[in-house]
Amino acid sequence: MWADTLLDAERAHLLRLASWAVGSILIGTAGIAFLRFRRRTSPLLFHFAIQTAAWGAVDLLIVWAARGSLALRDLSSARRLERFLWLNAGLDAGYVAVGVTLALAGWTMGRRLGAVGAGLGIVLQGLALLLLDLVIADQLARMV
Repeated sequence: MWADTLLDAERAHLLRLASWAVGSILIGTAGIAFLRFRRRTSPLLFHFAIQTAAWGAVDLLIVWAARGSLALRDLSSARRLERFLWLNAGLDAGYVAVGVTLALAGWTMGRRLGAVGAGLGIVLQGLALLLLDLVIADQLARMV
C-alpha cells in the first residue's frame, strides 16, 4: 500500500521541481529581455538572470530524465531513494555555500556586481532545491 503513496509523492516532487524550473526559466529570460529591451546594463541583474534561467533549464532536464524511471518501489529501493535525497540535500547546501562565497568575493574584491548577481542566483536556486529535496525526504522518512 505504501509503494503507491511513495510513487505519488515522487510524482508530486517532480511536478514541484518542474514548476520551479519553468518559473526560473521564465523569470531569468524576462530579466535578460528587460535589460535588452530597455537597453540598460546591470551586471547584477544580468548575471542573476543567467543563473536563474540556466539552473531552471538544468532542473527541467532532470525532471524529463527522471520521469521515465518512476515506478513502484520496494523497501530496498525506497531506502536508496532516501539516501539519494539526503545526498542531494547536502549538495544543495553546498550550492548555497558556493553562491554565498561567490557573492561575498565579488563584493569584497572590487564590487564586481556580476559576481554578486551570479552568487545570489546560485544561492536562490540552492535554497529552493534544498527545500524541495527536504520536503520529499521528510515524506519518505514518514513512510519507511
